[in-house]
Amino acid sequence: MLDCGEGTQRRMVEARLGFRRPMKILISHLHGDHVLGLPGLLQTMTLLKREKPLQVCGPQGIVGYIEAFSSVLGGPGFPLEIYEVISQGPIFQERDYVIIAIKADHDMPSWSYVIQEHPRPGKFNPERARDLGVPEGPSWKRLQFGEDIKLEDGRIVRSRDVVGSPNRGLKIAYSGDTRPTRAFAEAAESADVMIHEATFDESLKERAAENGHSTAVQAAEVAKVADVGKLILTHISSRYPDPTILLEEAAEIFPETVIAEDLMAVEVDLESLKLAP
Repeated sequence: MLDCGEGTQRRMVEARLGFRRPMKILISHLHGDHVLGLPGLLQTMTLLKREKPLQVCGPQGIVGYIEAFSSVLGGPGFPLEIYEVISQGPIFQERDYVIIAIKADHDMPSWSYVIQEHPRPGKFNPERARDLGVPEGPSWKRLQFGEDIKLEDGRIVRSRDVVGSPNRGLKIAYSGDTRPTRAFAEAAESADVMIHEATFDESLKERAAENGHSTAVQAAEVAKVADVGKLILTHISSRYPDPTILLEEAAEIFPETVIAEDLMAVEVDLESLKLAP
């Protein structure tokens, strides 16, 4: 989860996202519209008997914030791991993916995040595995994840004998609140989806700079430099009940642009993840 604004748990219910699912919450900064959903979310998870650990990561101060409301409301009834980001670089190294923090340029300590999956295994060929005498079960899984195995008769079956070429993993880049930065553009290079704040239109470029925000044009320029697949504009100022002007300005520079909407689902074509031979 990228930030946790007010009303997050209600949207989770509408989106049919379970409160017991494995989850990490990445907080960009400690402004209310990015963290006021945390107290209610943690309370609801406790009420619904969540048992799985939950990891929350954010800027310095996130520990004190959670401890403050927990001291009044009561702490969560499940393991809660809280991490404060103090420097750029990888913050989570998991089996399937890595999460990287990039320093944002806002008016308080803030972070952008990039989520990068490791290469996905290629397609497993069960008929080929059977022909080679590999018994169904754990051996198939080991082969699918790139491990060569030795059969009881001494033969070696290599993963490449039964698994197709690997696919690259998904890459998602999230700006949080920030002025446009080169560091984020570099970290987001070739991302499948970039979520970038676009608080103002270009006529308010100076105000955006003063307040630590970006315009839609600046977000599109970052997306173009990073050569991403799709740009999603978010954090739209309430002065735009119709954000068409922001979409039009951004699309002139980066055509694959959309405006974020509540409950929007974005699909990435897995065929586009094929690694070049």
